[in-house]
Amino acid sequence: MLASARTRTTTLCRGCYRWYSVVGLDPVSNPRSVPASIVLPSYHKNGIPPPRLPTVDIKSKDEISRLREAGHITGGILDKVMDIVQVGITTDELDAFGHELIIKEGAYPAPLNYRGFPKSICTSVNNVLCHGIPNSRKIQDGDILSIDVSIYYKGVFGDCCSTRVIGNGDEVAHKLTAVSRDSTLAAIQACKPGVSLSVVGNTIGEMAREAGFNICKEFIGHGIGFYFHGLPEVYHYANTHGPILRPGMVFTIEPIIMEGRDNIQLLADGWTAVSADQKRSAQFEHTIAITDTGYEILSPHR
Repeated sequence: MLASARTRTTTLCRGCYRWYSVVGLDPVSNPRSVPASIVLPSYHKNGIPPPRLPTVDIKSKDEISRLREAGHITGGILDKVMDIVQVGITTDELDAFGHELIIKEGAYPAPLNYRGFPKSICTSVNNVLCHGIPNSRKIQDGDILSIDVSIYYKGVFGDCCSTRVIGNGDEVAHKLTAVSRDSTLAAIQACKPGVSLSVVGNTIGEMAREAGFNICKEFIGHGIGFYFHGLPEVYHYANTHGPILRPGMVFTIEPIIMEGRDNIQLLADGWTAVSADQKRSAQFEHTIAITDTGYEILSPHR
């Protein structure tokens, strides 16, 4: 089990320093129970999701309606979990709160036992890029906290993520979170029928580069529907990959903007992805649908 440490690095602000906690692995409590009344995804027992579809599927109006409902619930839960974050609360307490909110909506917390993931939401702090497992660590002043909430509801999935600076964060922390949010929204606004999906990565890549940041290349956006992860694969860095966007496509855009180099490491729990240089990151995510004239955000949140 890795112990937390303290690191000091120079900021972009001449003559000053920033301090933040480098996050490792801390004790994790048992998975939370789900009432028998909740409709369960196929992987809830063995942790193995079904094979993904070989092609990008075009959603019907009914499917998009259900995805919209699931997405609105997911975004609302994300906002409520973010609202209770304060210095001293543990990420396990955030998981407990999020779990109860999900259950009250009659939904299943999608991460729970997905490929063996032991918790109901993901909480990633500072140098943790994504897939952080909620644990006993307390939130500290100045932390960058990403919370990813996803649910299974009425046969489809909802998925979204947001990042906040907790308490008195430094200039770079606020810049990271702003670039993550703004580049995601700019990429969404560039999506419309007839445009290549590569517009997402090209838009985000340019904004990150201009801000002096890098993009994590190992984790990408994905198609979503009655399955949690599927085609298309959505790259968040400059690329020439398609497909051409068509009405009825539904996918996530979820860039991880990195303060330092784009090298990553996976910790011993098999889930927690961290920056190799221990520098920080921020992630923002929406699920969107391509419409006849542009796009629709299916997972509105702050």
